[in-house]
Amino acid sequence: MTPFRANLILLLSMLSWAAAPPAAGYLIGPVPPLPLTFARIGIATAVLLPLWLWREGAGALTRAPWARALGIGAIGLGACGVLLVMAQAETDAVTVAVISATAPVIGMALECLLDGRPVTLPLIGGIALSVTGGLLSLGSGIGGLEIGLGMVYAFSSVLLYTIGSRLTITALPGMSPLGRTTLPLIGALAATGLCTAMLTSAGGPAVNWPAIGPREVLALCIYGIFGMAISQLTWIAGVGHLGIGTATLHMNAAPFYVMVFLFLLGDPWNWVQVAGAALVAAGVLLAQTGTARRAPVTE
Repeated sequence: MTPFRANLILLLSMLSWAAAPPAAGYLIGPVPPLPLTFARIGIATAVLLPLWLWREGAGALTRAPWARALGIGAIGLGACGVLLVMAQAETDAVTVAVISATAPVIGMALECLLDGRPVTLPLIGGIALSVTGGLLSLGSGIGGLEIGLGMVYAFSSVLLYTIGSRLTITALPGMSPLGRTTLPLIGALAATGLCTAMLTSAGGPAVNWPAIGPREVLALCIYGIFGMAISQLTWIAGVGHLGIGTATLHMNAAPFYVMVFLFLLGDPWNWVQVAGAALVAAGVLLAQTGTARRAPVTE
């Protein structure tokens, strides 16, 4: 896979993920956050597992490193999702998005520390452009940043997701992107399912079933298929070629892609977010120039 194609795949991943927040807007009221996360991962797993079996056969299941994959999924997707819910409950979506802009810094730090990637001026410049573009893509909402325990939850969520994405590549060698995506999702499904069961047995908030209609079912399908199955599969494919550091630079353009979907639903166009996305794109290109390229990872 060429770097150009890998970057396009990561762009597709962010586009697919951007369909999730508008869809979630129809679900957050009737469905509590934790059961919603469990349902989202369940739909993604139901889509990818049969596809994986069809493409690679049942032998792929017996050869897979289940213990490692389940652990990665439980922490990198399951615990990450729970912490994200806790962060949103303590703060708001703007604060979570601002903290998520630190993902490239975490990703590059991991590669510099663990893979021997050199710290160069193009690398530093690319990170700076990406973070600036990510914050700019949030528009005027940055003023609503809330400082407190929620920020700790949000940063922990970003940290776990970044580490989990890297481990998906380095700790599961020899597997296809489809297998590397599906196995951790099964682990995340088990973790969120257990948490959901414990929450329900403890008398936690329940799903408001009378409020669930065809519109909510369609939104849940979009949330699980586009916002998790397709986005995670393309994300892992891109990370496998470019590395976690460069891949996370793409994450800062996500607010722009969300704005595009909201524009299609009737919201106004935001040129500030367009400028932010342009800065992120410039940062992605700059970070991949010359000696700023990552140390290779196992595909």
